[in-house]
Amino acid sequence: MSFSLHDRLAADSAYVGDFDLCQLRLAHADFGPWLILIPRKNHIHEVHHLSDEDQQQLWRESAAVSQCLEHCFRPDKLNIAAIGNRVPQLHVHHVARFQTDSVWPNPIWGHLNVGPRANDKQTALIQTLRTTLMPDGLDVNPA
Repeated sequence: MSFSLHDRLAADSAYVGDFDLCQLRLAHADFGPWLILIPRKNHIHEVHHLSDEDQQQLWRESAAVSQCLEHCFRPDKLNIAAIGNRVPQLHVHHVARFQTDSVWPNPIWGHLNVGPRANDKQTALIQTLRTTLMPDGLDVNPA
C-alpha cells in the first residue's frame, strides 16, 4: 500500500524531502519557517498508533528538523505540536518563532492571519532546508 497524503496537507504545503519514516513539507504560509513531518503510514492518527520503533524514528527525525531550524534561522523558540483537529492524518508541526513575529507570544493556531510565501522565497527556503538536512538522511528524490 502506498502512502497517501491528506488533501489539506498537500494543498497547504510544499514537498521538501523524505526521511526514513516521514515526509517533510514546508507550509506555504509566509510565517516561520513552518515545517511539517508526516509519517508515511496510512491510517495513523496519533503518535502512540505508531510502532515503538517508528515512534523513536519520528522523534529522531523531529530532532533533526528542530536542529536545522535552530542552526539556519536562530529562532527564539520552536513550537512543536501534533494537533490534528482538522486533519486527522498524523503530522507534527515545527514552527520557528521569533519575539518579533506578528502573534508573539501567542500560539499561531487561531491567531495567525498571513498569506502565502512568494514562490521565489519558498523555493530558496526549500533548497536551504534540503542542503542542511541531507546529512541527516533527507532524500529529496521522491519515489
